[in-house]
Amino acid sequence: QVLLVESGGGLAQAGGSLRLSCAASVSIFRLLAMGWYRQAPGKQRELVATITSGDSTNYADSVKGRFTISRDNAKNTVFLQMNSLKSEDTAVYYCNVVGTNRGWGQGTQVTVSS
Repeated sequence: QVLLVESGGGLAQAGGSLRLSCAASVSIFRLLAMGWYRQAPGKQRELVATITSGDSTNYADSVKGRFTISRDNAKNTVFLQMNSLKSEDTAVYYCNVVGTNRGWGQGTQVTVSS
C-alpha cells in the first residue's frame, strides 16, 4: 500500500498562490499516474489534476490555466502549483494513485479568503 503525505496548504487571499506537495512511499512511484483531488465541505471528492508516468497532464475545467501539476520521481513527490486562487478552491486537497480509492492520506487544507 502506498503511504501518501500531503503538505503545503494554508490560508491564501483570492488571487494568491499556494504550492502543494505529496510525498509517496512506494518504490515504483515513477511508473504510477498520480492525481490531485479535493473535497469541499458538503461536497463529494473531485479530481483536480492528473499526471502520467510520461508527464502527460490533465485538468478539471474549473482549474485549467490556473493550476499546474508536476512530479519529481527522484523524490517520489507530486506537486500542485495553484495560482489565481478563488474562494471556490477552498477544500481539503488529497493526492493518490489514479484509479484507486484506497490509501488516502490526511490531506491538506486550503482556505481562500475573498
